[in-house]
Amino acid sequence: MKVFINPGHCPGVDSGATGNGLRECDVALKIGKRVQKYLENIGIETKLLQIDGLAAIATAANKSGADLFVSIHCNSAAVDTAHGTETFHWNGSESGEKLASAIQYQIINSIGTVNRGVKTANFTVLRLTDMPAVLVETAFINNSHDAKLLVEKEDDFARAIARGVTDYLT
Repeated sequence: MKVFINPGHCPGVDSGATGNGLRECDVALKIGKRVQKYLENIGIETKLLQIDGLAAIATAANKSGADLFVSIHCNSAAVDTAHGTETFHWNGSESGEKLASAIQYQIINSIGTVNRGVKTANFTVLRLTDMPAVLVETAFINNSHDAKLLVEKEDDFARAIARGVTDYLT
C-alpha cells in the first residue's frame, strides 16, 4: 500500500489562502508531514510532494505507483464566519467517496469541526489521478476559531487523516 500525500499550494509560487497570520502552504505541509509519519509508522509507504502545478502533481502521483491520493488544504471564504471541514472526491468514484467519508468522519469526530460534508468536485488533482483521490479542506484559515484549531490541533488533524486512510483500508 502506498499513499501519495499532497500538501496544497507551494511557498514562493502560490501560498494559497491566508488568514490570522497563517499561510495555507505552511499549515498543509506541517499536517502532511505528520500524516506521512503516522502512516509510515504503521508500515504504509508514502510519497509527499508539495509543488506548483496541479497537472504536475497528478502526473507525479500517477507515476509514483500510489494506491491512494490525499491532498491537504485549508479553506477560505469571502466572509470570516465560514467554518468547518469538507472533503472532496471525484464524482462517480465510489472508492474516492469511501476514502473521503472515512477522513471526514475522523476529523469531525476527533476535533469537532463543523461538518460541511463529503462533496464531489471537478478539481484537477481529483480528475487527473488514476487512483482513489480526495482533497481535504481541513478548516477555514480566515476564521479565527478554525485558524486556532489549525495551529493547536495540527497533530489531531494529521492523526484523523491517517486514521481515515486506515479506516478506508479495513
